[in-house]
Amino acid sequence: MPISCPRIGGNLPQVVLRQGRCVQFSSNHVAGFISFFSQSHSPPVYSPKNRSHVLKIASPSNFSTSPSHPLMEDPERLSLSSEAGGERYSRELDVAVRAVQIACWICQKVQDTLVFKTNDGNSSGSNDKQVHSKDDNSPVTIADWSVQATISLLLSESFGTSNVSIVAEEDVHALSKADGAGLLKAVVETVNEALSEAPRFGLMSPQGNLGPKEVLEAIGRCNSAGRLNRKFWALDPVDGTLGFVRGDQYAVALSLIEDGKVVLGVLGCPNYPMKKEWLNYHHRYHRIITKLTPPASESWDRGCILYAREGSGEAWMQPLLHKNKSLEWPNAAVPVRVSSIDNPALATFCEPVEKANSSHSFTAGLAHSVGLRKQPLRVYSMVKYAAIARGDAEIFMKFARAGYKEKIWDHAAGVVIVQEAGGVVTDARGRPLDFSKGIYLEGLDRGIIACSGAKLHERIMKSVDASWNSSCL
Repeated sequence: MPISCPRIGGNLPQVVLRQGRCVQFSSNHVAGFISFFSQSHSPPVYSPKNRSHVLKIASPSNFSTSPSHPLMEDPERLSLSSEAGGERYSRELDVAVRAVQIACWICQKVQDTLVFKTNDGNSSGSNDKQVHSKDDNSPVTIADWSVQATISLLLSESFGTSNVSIVAEEDVHALSKADGAGLLKAVVETVNEALSEAPRFGLMSPQGNLGPKEVLEAIGRCNSAGRLNRKFWALDPVDGTLGFVRGDQYAVALSLIEDGKVVLGVLGCPNYPMKKEWLNYHHRYHRIITKLTPPASESWDRGCILYAREGSGEAWMQPLLHKNKSLEWPNAAVPVRVSSIDNPALATFCEPVEKANSSHSFTAGLAHSVGLRKQPLRVYSMVKYAAIARGDAEIFMKFARAGYKEKIWDHAAGVVIVQEAGGVVTDARGRPLDFSKGIYLEGLDRGIIACSGAKLHERIMKSVDASWNSSCL
């Protein structure tokens, strides 16, 4: 998915597409290209009035599974194509990707203090001050509230507060309590620090530091019921908070829904390893390896943003922004595509880690009846959707226990990304997921099945029909 590049697009020579191929830059063009980036330019700040061209990197469709992926390409191998920037939702996707980049920066910063420094003995009890239990006993951290406030503010700044309707997971109840003063202070500080970084990511931010009142208002604006507005954003600021506090997988998920249809989705996966087999390793393994062999600034070892626009037939992935660097599009973006494996014996299937809202025994029975031979890949959060979109897994199955209702922000972004990457996502009867009924996926038939292809999807649905009546769900 090409992303708008307002300042760069107007200064680079255009590349003409002829017979489906990119005409290479001449040596003069390459020299001018290098000269442009060697000059001292401030990072481009997103402005709707400053859009001119859309840039796209020409990359292989299959992503390398090497442990280190280069960020900096040889200018001679770099091909850029210029397209009209009038595609629907391209502006919204541009802002959303940048906002999720900032959100991932927040999460990494908080997790570094919350998990890693505390476990290393460099901080005493700081995690107790940053983690709070919600009414359902699930954890929420300052990252959840900080990300929600920051994205709310950035979307409002880009599109106008009156034009932005958001459905999000967290509320201001705990922060508004008298005993939440310490949490609120930490959230306000984190939000202000994040907003000060916004120009580095190419976004505008409110002028001056915000106080507790403004931050609480930003979080509180994310309480739309969804059904009252035909167009709204769905946000899960930290999907998989339990994985987050353990230093494991989690995701930042942002999607735009219009008339009950997910029209774009962005999924930030800060801990996602670029080497496929590392997904099976314990999360502490990545931390140890990073300490022993720190990644170079030009390498892409962990963390990514996946995004797609409905109807485009494309899904894209770009790395997280390194420290002290400015985001310059296309930010080494590469297309992603689902796996071509349709043999169940070779397929990998994902399922949630938590047993509270998913039946591992039922999926184990299904796996056996379908002919899946590999052990399940149990992953926190919507990273499961990312694994399918990237081709690292072929199947995601979730069958909730009676009484559990799926929320739209837990699936919307992942669904559109998998679909545009070539996959299939439905309920167990083969019907599309319905995002038009508010915050819940109402009318969901038994469970959710996401597959890399129609053949596997059909086999699983038949197995569900054959096994359901004998299950305890």
